[in-house]
Amino acid sequence: MTFNPNARTNPNRMTTGGKGSGAKVAVGGGGLGALIILALVLLTGGDPSQIPGLSGGDGGAPAGVGGPDVSHCITGEAANEDINCRIGATAESLDQIWSELLPSVGMRYTPPGVHLFTGSVSTACGMATSAVGPFYCPADETTYYDTDFFRVLSDQFGASTGPLTQQYVVAHEFGHHIQHLLGDLRKAQTDPRGPESGAVRVELQADCFAGIWAHFADKTPTPGSSEPFLLPLTERDIADALSAAEAVGDDRIQESTTGQVNPESWTHGSSAQRQQWFLTGYRSGSIGACDTFAADLG
Repeated sequence: MTFNPNARTNPNRMTTGGKGSGAKVAVGGGGLGALIILALVLLTGGDPSQIPGLSGGDGGAPAGVGGPDVSHCITGEAANEDINCRIGATAESLDQIWSELLPSVGMRYTPPGVHLFTGSVSTACGMATSAVGPFYCPADETTYYDTDFFRVLSDQFGASTGPLTQQYVVAHEFGHHIQHLLGDLRKAQTDPRGPESGAVRVELQADCFAGIWAHFADKTPTPGSSEPFLLPLTERDIADALSAAEAVGDDRIQESTTGQVNPESWTHGSSAQRQQWFLTGYRSGSIGACDTFAADLG
């Protein structure tokens, strides 16, 4: 998916920083392999304070050291060239779409924070390192991204390197924020594991919400303009998103890392389920179509 090169974007939509001052984060043992597994399990969001091996935080604001420079992220052209700018521009597109959609279900949209970090970051959910991957913290209503993770996703698990692979992840994290606003995010904590668990249903709904964004992304104009942020989607764009959804399926991760598949330990859903629910949102553009809590996942 390509941004309209002439679209104007706002670098202030993002905050940056991350290493902080000597912060130490316990992510558990096992070396790099364990960190990659943890990162992929957490790719599509959640509360780091609920994940074994992450340290508790003091609830402070994100550290302001070590993040990328995003001052040049002022056009769609920059978003096409720089992944950090792409995250910010995708966030602005998501803001526009969800601010128009949520009133249809009686809710007002409030934008989540978008924070880029390097190394580690302090959040209201605790401390996290870049090994965690992108995540959403409901306590401070902020999405967090270390863009090095996308390289791991591609190199280690075969996801496409196309732009919509990355934008799918951003849209999914925003999906968790929408769930937080709707009051559904907590269902992952009360029923955290298993092929039909609340956790899996929460993650699949966030995939469906990401598909809704893709449905509208090339049709919704930027504020004050008749042109959308993004040029029309292609079949390759959708294939990129499906590649990312496949790469982070619980069965795919388990098979790649242990050689076995155990559905009773699933927290995010299978590759096929994740692809299916993204396509459900993409084809329908309907919040109502994303009711994974009433769906038969068998």
